[in-house]
Order: sequence, then structure tokens, then C-alpha cells
Amino acid sequence: MKKVSEKILDLKQRKHLIMQMGGKKAVEAHKNKGKFTARERLDLFFDRNTFREVDMFATHRCTNYGMEEVEIASDGVVCGYGLVDGRPVYAYAQDFTSRAGSLGEVQARKICKVMDMAMKSGVPIVGINDSGGARIQEGIDALAGFGEIFFRNSAASGVIPQISAIMGPSAGGAVYSPAMTDFIFMVKKTSHMFITGPEVIKSVTGEDVDFETLGGADTHASKSGVCHFACEDETEAISDIRKLLSYLPANNMEDPPLVKGEDSGRRYIPELDTIIPDSPSAPYDMRSVIRHLVDEGSIFEPHMAFAPNIITCFAHLGGRSIGIIASQPNVLAGCLDINASDKAARFIRFCDAFNIPILTIADVPGFLPGTQQEWGGIIRHGAKMLWSYAEATVPKLLLITRKDYGGAYIAMSSKHLGTDFAFAWPSAEIAVMGAEGAANIIHRREIKDALDPDEKRQEKVEEYQDLFSNPYVAAQRGYVDSVIIPSESRVRLMEALEICSTKREMRPPKKHGNIPL
Repeated sequence: MKKVSEKILDLKQRKHLIMQMGGKKAVEAHKNKGKFTARERLDLFFDRNTFREVDMFATHRCTNYGMEEVEIASDGVVCGYGLVDGRPVYAYAQDFTSRAGSLGEVQARKICKVMDMAMKSGVPIVGINDSGGARIQEGIDALAGFGEIFFRNSAASGVIPQISAIMGPSAGGAVYSPAMTDFIFMVKKTSHMFITGPEVIKSVTGEDVDFETLGGADTHASKSGVCHFACEDETEAISDIRKLLSYLPANNMEDPPLVKGEDSGRRYIPELDTIIPDSPSAPYDMRSVIRHLVDEGSIFEPHMAFAPNIITCFAHLGGRSIGIIASQPNVLAGCLDINASDKAARFIRFCDAFNIPILTIADVPGFLPGTQQEWGGIIRHGAKMLWSYAEATVPKLLLITRKDYGGAYIAMSSKHLGTDFAFAWPSAEIAVMGAEGAANIIHRREIKDALDPDEKRQEKVEEYQDLFSNPYVAAQRGYVDSVIIPSESRVRLMEALEICSTKREMRPPKKHGNIPL
């Protein structure tokens, strides 16, 4: 048997040294914080034994501040490709054990390289961020690296899915690449995102705030809306990224994968016939409606803690991926506000970019009133939602369960914004506003002059309800395609989705529109 050549032994030794990352001490300190290493994260993310590394031997060339004597394994980032549920994906993971995963010229070049390769191949890109930020010793080269990444984030947007996982610190300029991707996952207690840290904030504004309150997963999941998924640990985050990818096509030229399971067939749902409360003002949980409509166990909900008055989620309907936007009567009576409008608009645009049909479920009394909403720009933010629905060319289905009033009626995927099929339950109330408010305006003088104003008001309220607080006037006009029995909703939606599956709709050519940002 021939002896293994010295060159092969040398290669193996070089690889072995690089696989030690920042060294035993740094790795132990990292793992003591409850964190996986960059390589462990990638091994957990990809199907077993499918990850192939690119640019393992790349290293920095900085000579400032004695950096020529400093070795940084793989320049602080592990890049490559592999399979996720048998489908190709590119990924990179910053290595905090190697010089805090700081980004310099070569690390940026490595990240840009796999982003370019993902674009050329038409497959998703996943970035696992865990970095101390720009490598200060490299100066402007580090900033240029961030800029090159941002440029590619923009170019890839709407072409391939881009997913970011924050599994450590992400501060300053480093936060903008994740913010430009489609979805952000964070891990509670161990990941943080902020432009300026607690010390800088205290010195400038006097505010005293800790890392978790300022930029932790729960903060960004509930307050800022920056984070789409706040996960309990890294294992859950990686598992959820894999799950998200299962709903998505590889790129904007493909359709999402078809998943035929035990519960993908047509069925009637008697429970829906009694799910709407007798009182028109009583709340109910819209998630219960969604669970009954879609394939069992298929709901996957981003932004669960942000703007909870509207629900956005992925699901399967008859094995087909769909995106759902639904009012939540349990929160603010389902009113639309600034955050809900932004949340829905961005989700609509993502679904449209990646050929995912949209189902809207409406029970909305209107836009939330108040000075804070008006001064905060509800007009501008609400317009984003209108814009996004009107712009979307994927199959669009609408189901109206109860209230659908005023401008919010138009905003929630009305026929006037290009919805393909609009269904309404008999409990639907489609009108400019609620009966009581309308009666007070229309019959103001008559009520005021009546011998018994309260009796006259109630009479006019009932008159308005009989005339408009139903789905039939809209159905007579063709604004609702069918008034259906709730229990047949799943069957009717599946049929509509199938007939729309070959939909093609072209818009006038233009560079791009000017969305009211």
C-alpha cells in the first residue's frame, strides 16, 4: 500500500488547525454562554453530511496595528452550501471565537461570494450573524465590505429568499444587512441588535438601559417589529428556519413546493357555522378560524408578537403554500393601525415576490382613530397596505367573516384592489361604517327633533342594519362573488385556489413604483 503523500498530510493538518476556529479556550468560553459554534450551527442547519465549505483558507491581509502577526481562522466566517430537506441552500455563519467574528475586507468578500453564487444558482441564502461588528484595524475596508453586502441584499431582494439568524451581537452598521433580508430570527437572552449600545445611549441621552431591554429578541419581536421570530434557543431557531424554507420556492421563477399530507383533502367544517358570536361586538380568536380552514398543523406565523391586531402566517391549503393576512378581533377589535399596516404590507409583498397565493380574512371595523395614529402617519402607513394588495399579481382570495367597514374594507384585499375571489359569510357586515354611527350621522336632525330621541335612534339603527349590515348589497353589486355557508369555506377556498393556479396578470412596464414609505 502506498504511503500517503506529504502534501495530503499537509492539507489535512491545515484543515485541522482551521477547524479549531479561535482555539480551545475561545470555543469553551463561547459554548459556556449556551451558544453553538459557527460550524455546529451549519451542521445542525443542513441535512447530515451535505455541507460543503467554500473559501476555508481565505485570510485577512491587514498589516495595521500588528495585524500581520494575527491569524484569524477562515477570517471569522464559515461559508458554503448544502441541502435542507433535499433542496440546495447557501449559507454563511460568522465565527465569534475568531476575533469576535469581526467583519473585514476578506470576510465581506467571502460573504459576497456565496451571495453571488446563490443568485446565479437561484437558491436561498441564509446568514447566521454573530459578530462584534466592523474590524476597526481595517478601517474603511471594513465599511466598504458592509456596503458591498448591502448592495447584494438589495439586488437579491425578491429574487431569492434571504433569511437572517441573529445568534449573538449585531450592532452598528452590521444590523442593516439582516434588516434588508426577508426574515430575521433571534434567540432570547443571547442575541442583540442595536445601532448604538447602552453605554453610548447613556452618555448622549442619559437613558439607562440594558442590552436585553434595548435590543433583545423579545424587544424586537414585540416593540420594533425588526424580529420576525423570537426563539427559545439556537436549536429552535435553526429548526424554524428549515421549516420556513419548506413553504418557499427556491427563487422568484418557481412555485412553492406542493406538500400532500393526510389532511390536504376537501372537507366541510361544521364548527365554523357557530364560531361567530351572537353579539356583533363580542371578540373571538381568528386563529381558531384559520386552524379550521388550513391543513392540520401547517400554520407557521412570523411577527406573532408584533401588531397582534392583525395575523400574518404561512400555511398549506390542500398541500399548497399560502400566505394569510387576517384581522384579529381579540386585539383592538381587529382595527388596522400603523404597525398592523406595515406588518401586512411587507408580508403581502414577500408573498407576491415569491409566487405564494394570498388569503385575506377580514373582520375589521376600521382604521384605529386617535391623534397618535394621525400624527404618526396612519394615512401613509395605511396606504402601504393598499398599495401592496393592488400591486400583487399572485392569486388573491378574500373571506369576510363579520365586520368589513369603510376604508379598512377596501384595504383588506377588496375586489377593487384586484382580488380574484371574494367570499362572505352570512354574518358579514359590509358598509361604510357601523349602523349606530351611520344612523347618528344620516338622521342627526330627525333623531334630535324626535319626542323620544333614543327610540328614534334605535329605529334608524335597525333600519340601517337591515339595509347595509349584511353581505347582500355587496353581492348584488358583484363586490362579493359568493355568500357561502361557513362550513363550506375550506372547500370553496381550495377550489378557488386551484382555478387560480394558472393565473397570469401583467402590469404596465416601469422601473418601479414609488410606494408611500
